Amino acid sequence: MTLSDPAPTPMRQPLNVLSIQSWVSFGHVGNAAAVFPLQRLGIEVWAINTVQFSNHTGYGAWTGAVFPPEQIADLVDGIEARSVLGGCAGVLSGYMGSGGTVAAVVEAVRRVRKANPAALYCCDPVMGDVGRGVFVRPELPDLIAAQALGAADILTPNQFELELLTGRTVQNLQGALEAAHVLRERLHAGGPRIVVVTSLVRADGPVDGIETLAVTDDGAWLCRTPLLPLDPPRNGTGDAIAALFFGHYLQTRDVAAALSLSTSALYGLLKHTHEQGSREIMLVAAQEEFARPTQVYDATRIA
Repeated sequence: MTLSDPAPTPMRQPLNVLSIQSWVSFGHVGNAAAVFPLQRLGIEVWAINTVQFSNHTGYGAWTGAVFPPEQIADLVDGIEARSVLGGCAGVLSGYMGSGGTVAAVVEAVRRVRKANPAALYCCDPVMGDVGRGVFVRPELPDLIAAQALGAADILTPNQFELELLTGRTVQNLQGALEAAHVLRERLHAGGPRIVVVTSLVRADGPVDGIETLAVTDDGAWLCRTPLLPLDPPRNGTGDAIAALFFGHYLQTRDVAAALSLSTSALYGLLKHTHEQGSREIMLVAAQEEFARPTQVYDATRIA
């Protein structure tokens, strides 16, 4: 290096996230949809898989196995033995296939928080969707509501899950805001209590757009992207945007920025997927969207 060369940029310590979700060998749902986007943001991911299937269950047939909930605690034991839990910035969870898994995830969050009280927990309450209804075991919505919500700092329901968790029908923006605030009151006391509602479609909204809503103590923001004619809807999109929002929020602590960047990245991913006619989201081919979205859609403050 000569005197005229610029000084090298010091390397920043990466954030570490513990992600507890399902895994598929083919396609991208659960950890297979969440891990790579987080890594593309420069975040280290410690993945714990709750199942390993050949493909997502939307195909109607699959092979593989559901792992016992005890395996989650066993793997956390092994991570803890490396004396690194104190460096875990957050926990991300998605699909939970059984009541035992819900309890195991909440216990993992407790252990991470014991090592690092500043760690955040982002819960994607995967339970169902419009058109499909509830697609998890009948007892899971109540168990997630009773156990996971109270531990969560950030919750990322889609519109169907927002209605299911609150018992409210959301038809307009005011209804969405009210339901989100109801959920916020049930989240982890002392945390940021952020509710991010994905796939929001409302009677008083645009007919050619789809929205994501973020509601916090400090206000509410809405991010709108064009509505793509994806038929059938692509599995894994909720897993991807939950990971992207959580990653961006951990890096910036700015809800509006995290909402804008994650929604823009998801739109770029889905646009590429639609253009290629792929049934699976094209996570690898569209990876530049995660770090540098082709088009950035701003988050508008609405409250």
